[in-house]
Amino acid sequence: MKFNKIASAVILSMGMVAFGANAADPDQGSGSVTFTGSIIDAPCSINPESVDQTVELGQVASAALKNSGKSTPKFFDIKLENCSLDTEKDNDGNPVSANTVSIIFGGPEANDAKDLLAISGDGKGAGVAIEDMTGKRVTLGEKTGTQSLVAGDNTLQLTAYLMGLGDDDAIEAGAFQAVSNFTMSYQ
Repeated sequence: MKFNKIASAVILSMGMVAFGANAADPDQGSGSVTFTGSIIDAPCSINPESVDQTVELGQVASAALKNSGKSTPKFFDIKLENCSLDTEKDNDGNPVSANTVSIIFGGPEANDAKDLLAISGDGKGAGVAIEDMTGKRVTLGEKTGTQSLVAGDNTLQLTAYLMGLGDDDAIEAGAFQAVSNFTMSYQ
């Protein structure tokens, strides 16, 4: 009888040790995931890849920037998703809203005309030009030309290039960067 009690106690203790070992696995790595975004009052969502992007303008020879010269234009897109367009019509059957979009680009200006974005870094004597969907150079702080939207997904195609400021003696070699924020304007 004593042997049965001892055997039962040992078996029960071993089971508790095994259970405790499984319940407290060693930390094998952990972390967290943060999800961010915003809810906007607009007919279209902006694709996450379009919100924060980098356009590589490449290595531009200083000789290409002389006499207000420019680099090879690089294309970039702003993608709009899940566009839900206004379907209201006036008495003649025409849409009440034109269902178009334009963009307002902002940032520090490189020239008095406000059509070049200032660069920072070691490179000097140039600015970044942005052309809208219609091929017109953007004026910072003003609406671009408009583009018609369709229900669903839309892609706004733009270009950017580096352009000399006109003072050839001010051009200095070096790395640069320019940052522009954009705001969508639906009509």
